[in-house]
This record gives sequence, structure tokens and C-alpha cells, in this order.
Amino acid sequence: MLDHDNLARCALRRSEAPVAKRTTSPFLQFIAINSVGKTFAARTGSSISVLDCVDLTIAENEFVSFVGRSGCGKTTLLNIIAGLEDATQGQITIAGRPVTGPGQGQGVVFQQHALFPWLTAVDNVAFGFRKSGLNKTDRRQKAMDLLTLVGLEAAASKYPREMSGGMQQRVSIARALALDPQILLMDEPFGALDELTRIELQHELLRIWEAQRKTVVFVTHSINEALMLSDRIVLLAPNPGRIKRVFDVDLPRPRSRTEPRFNALYEEIWDELST
Repeated sequence: MLDHDNLARCALRRSEAPVAKRTTSPFLQFIAINSVGKTFAARTGSSISVLDCVDLTIAENEFVSFVGRSGCGKTTLLNIIAGLEDATQGQITIAGRPVTGPGQGQGVVFQQHALFPWLTAVDNVAFGFRKSGLNKTDRRQKAMDLLTLVGLEAAASKYPREMSGGMQQRVSIARALALDPQILLMDEPFGALDELTRIELQHELLRIWEAQRKTVVFVTHSINEALMLSDRIVLLAPNPGRIKRVFDVDLPRPRSRTEPRFNALYEEIWDELST
């Protein structure tokens, strides 16, 4: 909901806040987050403010990461964009249309893969086509095409228990892409993986993003990961969650972790996060 008192309060907060670095993206505004707040009721009867006065625009085809300490509202904000939770205040629009629930062009990938254990990799992906109107043969072929995209065509007949964590996450990404989402929302999708697999999937995700050109909103605790992937990094501060600063990552791809500008940005974000 948008109410005038909340808009005025958020406008005052913006005027008092330090100026955040803004993008010079040539793309059109696609996701608009307008004065969004979220409160939860505590068991004591009081309310807990998780997000307050969050304002952000994300351009079409941008890759934007949310970083910040635990409890700053990163996942809550992602869930509101996904339509999985309602904002207490403010509004989010996608291409000018208010988000009223899931299924408005958002595909979601969580940290835990949530695959169906009784289905093979190809059948897990084909499940994403269940409402497409395609027959079983066509659904299976499209699922195979997506498994090929994520480099898992050889594992099509494997069950989740027969796959590594990294392979399971690739299947989860393929299943999300089966919905042909305009926006791919990813909540720490590589957080439970070992470092080598995590780096491999970062490169894989960038390859898929460049091939599919989706708008990606990515939640991570890792500054390093955000720098490798993102066009912009949104740093959230806690108590309540709010945007502290937005960083443009003006580094050409593919990126190197040893590049001086990469390390300078890392230190700048770390310093901001630590204060």
C-alpha cells in the first residue's frame, strides 16, 4: 500500500541520508521499489520493523546483488519482490504493474534446492512446464534443452540423491528458467556449496545470464561473489533494514579477483559494511 504519511516520512529520511552512488545504466526502469516497509508481530504483542523506507529502481536485464549483515532484510525484500510476502508499507511494481503475488514473471532459486526426490533431473525441470499447454514429449524436450544450457544433459536420468549439491542447484536454476521468467530472484543459491563449486557456478550463472538476458536480483553474504557477478551492489543496513549505499561495479567481464579496481571496491564495500 502507498499512504501519504509514509511517503512523506520516507522522503524526509532520504533527504537526511548520505547520497548513494547511482547507476548510469542505459536500460529502462523495470523493477520499482517505492518506500517499502515491513513489520512483523512479535509474540509479546509488539511489532518488529524489518524493512523501512526502501527505495530502489532496477533496470531491465541488470544484475543486482543485495549484501549486508544477517537480519538486515535482504531475504525479506527479495520475497516481497517475488510476491511471496506482502509489504506493510509502500509498493513494488514490475514494468509498471504492482506486485500482488507470485507468478508475475518472477522465477525464484533458494539456497536449498527443493527438488522433488522422486523425480529425475529432466522430470524436475519438465515440472516447470506443467501449465504451459505442451504435451509430455515437448515438455521433456524443452527440459532437456535447459539441462543442456546448465551443462547437465548427461545427468538427465539421475535422481537428486545421485547428484552433488552443485548439480542439484543447476537443476534448480533450469527449473526456474522453465517458467521463462522476466526476473530471476536468487536467495544465496550457492551459500551451502564448497568454495570451488561456488566459483564454478558463479561463472555458469554469468554464462546463462548473458545467454538469456534476464533481470537478476541476487542475495549473498559474500562481497567477493557480489563483485564477480553484479552490475550494482545494494548494501543494506539493519535495525531496521534500509539501503545504506548503492555501488556501481564498473568492471568489464570476465572479472579477475586480483584486479586492483576489484580489490579497491571490495575494501570500499567492506569499510561501509563495517561501520
